[in-house]
Amino acid sequence: MRRRPFHSRPTSFAAAAGVLGAYVLLALAGPVIIADPYAMRPDAPLVSPRLAHPFGTDVFGRDVLGRVIWGARTSLSVAAASVSLSLLAGGLLGMIAGYFGGRIDALLSRLNDGMLAFPDVLLALAIMAVLGASTTNVTLAIAIVYTPIFARITRGAVLQVRPLNYVEAARALGFGHFRILLRHVLPNVTGPLIVQTTLSLAFAILAEAALSFLGLGVEPDAPSWGMMLNEGRDWIELAWWTSFFPGLAITVAVLCLNLLGDHLRQRAAGGTP
Repeated sequence: MRRRPFHSRPTSFAAAAGVLGAYVLLALAGPVIIADPYAMRPDAPLVSPRLAHPFGTDVFGRDVLGRVIWGARTSLSVAAASVSLSLLAGGLLGMIAGYFGGRIDALLSRLNDGMLAFPDVLLALAIMAVLGASTTNVTLAIAIVYTPIFARITRGAVLQVRPLNYVEAARALGFGHFRILLRHVLPNVTGPLIVQTTLSLAFAILAEAALSFLGLGVEPDAPSWGMMLNEGRDWIELAWWTSFFPGLAITVAVLCLNLLGDHLRQRAAGGTP
């Protein structure tokens, strides 16, 4: 029996999962660790990293570490909520289009293609310009942007499952469309959706950070990674830590989610995990 070659993917997967787990724990424990991320110390502005303030302070004397932890709550919650909404909406539309076909498929596919024609960030900017800056609005904007991606993936998976024998047998037995979709089609299209969900979480974090950096994301002064980058850009030469640590938090989170998505994609494709 040939021995399986050494591969680093299990190690990177475990490390990425561990780091993301730490992110989630810190986000949940944020109110316990840092009671008030808005607390200012006028006597300690732009303090460099030290024992009392491991990530330093910003121009208002606020602890950067505390705001990065609270920023995890904002960024992760926006990403999770927006991707969940887009998964539900896109999955439903994709299943309807792929299962029923015909004019319904043609109509939904053309709408989907029209939305995919716009760059993601540009479409999100347009939506936020209409809705205004708030956590709820940025969640809706990102969800709208990523709904067509889930719809396209779901439609493609359903088109592969629809002509299979067990689906035809369910139709012959007189099962209703809802039962067939729920019990016979949906379980067989979840694999691609799980992979896309992981990757979309990474893109959603970047999208929220980009919109907040431009002033079209969460509410002003909210502890968001993108907003912290926006606030620290004017002081980057004098106080590099005000922008470095929020940027590092974004980079690590996106990298870990991409590693997880890559691992899941390899598993789904039958490759070496």
